[in-house]
Amino acid sequence: MGKGEGENQTSITEFILLGFGNVPELQVLLLLLLPVIYVVTVAGNILIIVLVASDQHLHTPMYFFLGNLSCLETCYISTILPRLLARLLRGNRTISVNGCFIQLHFFGSLVGAECYLLAAMSYDRYLAICKPLHYAARMKGRFCLQLAAGSWLWPFVASTLLVCLVSQLIFCGPNEIDHFFCDFTPMTKLSCNDTNLVILVSFILCSIEVLSTFILTVTSYISIITTILRIPSTTGRKKAFSTCSSHLMVVTIFFGTLIIVYMLPDFAVLRDLNKVLSVFYTVLTPLANPLIYSLRNREVKEAMRKVLLVQVAWDCQKSLKELGTHLPLKTFSVALSKPAKGFWHRLQGSINISSQ
Repeated sequence: MGKGEGENQTSITEFILLGFGNVPELQVLLLLLLPVIYVVTVAGNILIIVLVASDQHLHTPMYFFLGNLSCLETCYISTILPRLLARLLRGNRTISVNGCFIQLHFFGSLVGAECYLLAAMSYDRYLAICKPLHYAARMKGRFCLQLAAGSWLWPFVASTLLVCLVSQLIFCGPNEIDHFFCDFTPMTKLSCNDTNLVILVSFILCSIEVLSTFILTVTSYISIITTILRIPSTTGRKKAFSTCSSHLMVVTIFFGTLIIVYMLPDFAVLRDLNKVLSVFYTVLTPLANPLIYSLRNREVKEAMRKVLLVQVAWDCQKSLKELGTHLPLKTFSVALSKPAKGFWHRLQGSINISSQ
């Protein structure tokens, strides 16, 4: 008997996303955690974008790719979490078929772009650590722009092709997607007609986007670790490894969960596990990006300190103007060029001088 034979052949107009089930305690926990995670993720990634754009010391290939990654993570988490939160608040788990296609398209585009950006960042670290003399010659501005543009454009084209094929399928019931967002595998299982072509194209695209970038990333890190182990001094090894350890953490979480969910056979026992693992690459990876790169990176913390001091300086100058005391902005600039310790002492001395 053919697929879908004997079932209602009327095309459905909406899907029901089952999410994590109907456990009340879990629903309450998600409503408490997800808004906090979303706000922290978006704010943290936007902060990194602002820091990279505003601080001249961060105008390097590594931070250029980090800025792209932060922009991508902001868009990435925004394709899933807001709609998930709206469904939890309203209790309405339905989504239109076209809305599902749109979410699938943006999710596929952004997850593919992240694969390429992480591979580009690993290549950047490989050149910086293993081929430092060739780094400046190879990682020029134009080449970095080409890598970033390709990382965004090719997954968009690939996702458009896949979604066009999925949209040709007939969905005639049941209409329940056993997931918390419109993912490819749960959707195609609801189709009434043959899905072999769509599954084949999806496998080829996943092999290109996930496996190829994963192999490139792993190869880069094997070379990096080999080079680090050859450094004679312990201090030198720690310094070299610190430049890529944060990136390695993100790569391990992201690629590891992606390969388990999309590249392994679809066993029934893995379906609930796959749903949990999906949380890692849709929610935790975008959250980990700003936390890891801001808390473990000296240059980013220094740029953040400067931004905070600039804001303090402007607030102080505004307050002093309201009190009738004039203090040139140059005084604040001098203070900002020095460590924060002693800032208020220097500022008070400048006020006393200008008041005389």
